[in-house]
Amino acid sequence: MDNIFSRLPDGLILLDGGMGQELINRGASGQGALWSARALLDNPAAVQAVHEDYIRAGADVITTNSYACIRNNFEPEGLLHRLGEMNQLSAMLARQARDKAGKRVLIAGSMGPQRGSYRPDLVGSYDETYALYREQAEFLAPLVDLFICETLSSIKEAHAAVAAANSTGKPVWLSWSIEDSGEANLRSGEPLHAAWDDLDGTGVSAVLLNCSPPEAISKVLPELVRLSNIPVGAYANAFTPIPDKWDYHGVESIPPPRTDVTPEAYANHAADWLAAGARIIGGCCEVGPAHIAQLNQQLRASADF
Repeated sequence: MDNIFSRLPDGLILLDGGMGQELINRGASGQGALWSARALLDNPAAVQAVHEDYIRAGADVITTNSYACIRNNFEPEGLLHRLGEMNQLSAMLARQARDKAGKRVLIAGSMGPQRGSYRPDLVGSYDETYALYREQAEFLAPLVDLFICETLSSIKEAHAAVAAANSTGKPVWLSWSIEDSGEANLRSGEPLHAAWDDLDGTGVSAVLLNCSPPEAISKVLPELVRLSNIPVGAYANAFTPIPDKWDYHGVESIPPPRTDVTPEAYANHAADWLAAGARIIGGCCEVGPAHIAQLNQQLRASADF
């Protein structure tokens, strides 16, 4: 399997920030069940523009707008026949942004929860979950450099996603979403150390924490660094707390953004992650290009690996 780190900078690796909320903030997406995938149908140029802004901000890895390109979203909308096309378009737009920028940037194929974010209670059987991820992985694999299985809330969900991504032969990074309280548990309540143990033998190239408050990540990241023998990373959200059993049904249902997570404040949190041993740092929902630019400016000089 490709050693993906040989194709990335030594030291700190910067991910991009959130895509879905950035598109909503630009008035380009977010209506109805499709969330960020709506822009692939209605305004693909806006998706490419977000990628370009993250590359200009300093991102080393940009993530495809495929998080919401799942059967659970497309089938109820009568768009299942376009599922493969839209997954592939998400990767092609990222590639076009990279080509336009002319920079050495890698493209990560995003695979998120198949039945709703932050909802471990909705995860189906292992076989069903694996089949859904395998379908998406096969759509994306020819067009991406690696996979990032992200915002995963239970051990079963993560195991299925990693196994499906591994089937393509591409490198795989795994990112869990943890409890907002800062307990060292996945959103399922399963302890982080059990989630780590479940990865034994999977060949995952990096492990991360994402789409949780920056304060929660600051509490839990040192334990993940202690457990891990592979690179560790983090990319927080800037939401107010996620409601229990939250269900997305349009922009009005999204938790409001925090006003205190400015680019400077976010970079200060990220400096703590870097000091704790994180090598890969970026942003998730409501963390935009200005935040990534601040990370690039503030953290690059202090990174020491």
